[in-house]
Amino acid sequence: MLRTTLFLFIALWAVFVVVPVALLVLWSFLEMKDYSFSTSLSLDAYAAVFDSGRYEVTLRTLRIAGTVTAIELGLALPFALWLAKGVRSPLLKAMVLALLTVPFFISLASRTIVWRSVLSRSGLVNTALMHLGIIDQPLDWLLFSEFSVHLGLLAPSFPTMVLPVFLSISLIDDELIEAARDLGASPVKVLGDVILPLALPGIVAGIIFTFVPLLGETVVPQLLGGGRVAMLGASITSLLQVLNYPVAAALAALVLGILAALFLALRLIGGGSIAAVFEGMKR
Repeated sequence: MLRTTLFLFIALWAVFVVVPVALLVLWSFLEMKDYSFSTSLSLDAYAAVFDSGRYEVTLRTLRIAGTVTAIELGLALPFALWLAKGVRSPLLKAMVLALLTVPFFISLASRTIVWRSVLSRSGLVNTALMHLGIIDQPLDWLLFSEFSVHLGLLAPSFPTMVLPVFLSISLIDDELIEAARDLGASPVKVLGDVILPLALPGIVAGIIFTFVPLLGETVVPQLLGGGRVAMLGASITSLLQVLNYPVAAALAALVLGILAALFLALRLIGGGSIAAVFEGMKR
């Protein structure tokens, strides 16, 4: 029964994940003539990615996704620590966790469009700053800029970062923390030598769950970037709309290569800690 289940899982994984990815990489090496693929292989699609300047879009997407992920980690780590070890009321903890899931039930476009009325020239922020005498003219960079795109991406990505970190910290035995304190460790020492190493698998998972979806984000850059902040998802979509499948596949394949390098780096950083956590759970 176990072998059959494992075989079925591997077969489904191959059909729905491995085969599409392999076809995507293959398409990136093919040429299109008269709206059909030719059988000859070439690197023209990859050359077109660099000649058209789309690599700049890739670098911008990586920079924005990396910045948002770093900010989310800085916000999520203390919040998850407070929720996992600071909150003693099960009711309060359940309410906070329920609130963290609310964004999953609301359309991202509906949540994002609100920011336009807040950040526009006649919006809430500019009006408040002008009434307080802090500025004389509305700030144009609040909307349709990288600042507004960063701000719009922060709220949707917070649950995907904080939930795995919270789960990982919750698994840490309180007696380990108390033992470190009894031995005279300062709060900073307890955090650095006990909590962070044991929470590393959750931190790595949070980085992956946050960073990867940001690479394909299209709604927030479109609504808050106003066409001035092009990101990878919109670039691939525009290529598909003009039936330029090889270049779209090459762009996606480059991102897959970058993600593979990221996973390898995170595996090297967090692999030992993941094994340690599972060993600890067994005991």
